[in-house]
Amino acid sequence: MRKGQWRLILSLLNKMRNLDKIFNPKSVAIVGATSREKSVGLGLVKNILLGQDQRKIFFVNPNQPEILGIKTFAKITDINLEVDLAVVAVPAKIVPEIINDCCTKKVGGIIVISAGFGETGKEGSDAQVGIVEKVRDAGIPMIGPNCLGVVNVKESLNASFAPGMPKEGNVSFISQSGAVLDVIIDGAENLGISSAISFGNEADVTLVDLLEWAEKDEDTKVISLYVEAIKDGREFMKVAKRIISGGKPIVAIKAGKFESASNAVKSHTGSMAGDYQIYKATFKQVGVVEAESIEDLIDISRALSWQPRCKNSFAIITNGGGYGVMASDCCKNLGVNLAKLSKETVDRISNSQFMSSVWSKGNPIDVVGDASPERYGSATEAALSQKNIAGLMIIQTPQIMTDSLGNAMAIVEAKKQFPEKPIVCFFLGRGMSGKAIEFLEEHKIPNYPGLKNGIIAVKSLIKQ
Repeated sequence: MRKGQWRLILSLLNKMRNLDKIFNPKSVAIVGATSREKSVGLGLVKNILLGQDQRKIFFVNPNQPEILGIKTFAKITDINLEVDLAVVAVPAKIVPEIINDCCTKKVGGIIVISAGFGETGKEGSDAQVGIVEKVRDAGIPMIGPNCLGVVNVKESLNASFAPGMPKEGNVSFISQSGAVLDVIIDGAENLGISSAISFGNEADVTLVDLLEWAEKDEDTKVISLYVEAIKDGREFMKVAKRIISGGKPIVAIKAGKFESASNAVKSHTGSMAGDYQIYKATFKQVGVVEAESIEDLIDISRALSWQPRCKNSFAIITNGGGYGVMASDCCKNLGVNLAKLSKETVDRISNSQFMSSVWSKGNPIDVVGDASPERYGSATEAALSQKNIAGLMIIQTPQIMTDSLGNAMAIVEAKKQFPEKPIVCFFLGRGMSGKAIEFLEEHKIPNYPGLKNGIIAVKSLIKQ
């Protein structure tokens, strides 16, 4: 059998590889570990030590006998125990030699943090082809090069130089850019993340491979993507459609939309940006929710992670008439439908002992500026009781008599009666509402500081 044919067979087999040794390793070696301050190597060391109670950890550096009191090894082949995952952070010119050692050691998986490959030109591209041939001949999956690394929160694995370990949740972020993933990990607040994966140049393990891993991952409910280019569009469509049909939504932001950004994309990860209109049509065809910004990506991910999806029929409750009008306009612009209140619902709200006689009698449901928690609670229960109201947006503006925490508690209690209907809140003004917002989000009711970004998130909840 010719070498080229053998490589083709290995390449096909690689598509069925198990990535567990990367995402749930029992042992990790950091090649390029160092104690040098403000270095990638030290960042990797500190992050991997967060999970030292769950796995064996080895540091490889021929120039330092120990790092943070832990003995080092000159080469990965000097380690006399099995190594599931090797994380490589050394200068690009040394990477081929390290990959040789990893193949000799028969590690379970490799993450190459090092840059200086396909994104830099012909010489770097040739070097990248060389290391890919080696790992595929050895049957070892490799993420990277030119990536941030990976984080698997439930397994206490931080094999990256990201800024710490995010709060555990059920959203998997998969990003072509390490810097974007840094921002998400650092700024996603209370969202909760199951995994964060930077795939860089996508030389071996592909975006589709990572999607298939997230599809099987029991801790992942929502998959969120930052992509600059998709190498195998047909395979992406097939896998994404299957994942979405199976109940896991995919949210994506496509960067490099315009011709002026193409060179930036190529110099960043060595990929061609492609025609944005093709991406837009592809996302729409398979049901991927497209985000326009990282803020939208996080906002939409929070809504999908915390609330059920529903039909396109909503109600708005507000204690500020002007905000009700603006929310209604925004819903109209974004294609979010507002239901007409039934006579039964109007009567139920009107007959509540807590309701003002001058409430709006329509949708938006304006419960007036002096609304109490009881008034919010009765309006919420009445609206959710109407069968053709599939979900609810609740706005609170801060008045001197407003009991923000009481309102939040009333909303949470009403939500317990209707767990199948989503609620999204807009408690505006953190000065008065900070504790109330914390309470809502502790109970997985998302709050948004602005109408447009929140209603964009609401739109993502609509079943197509």
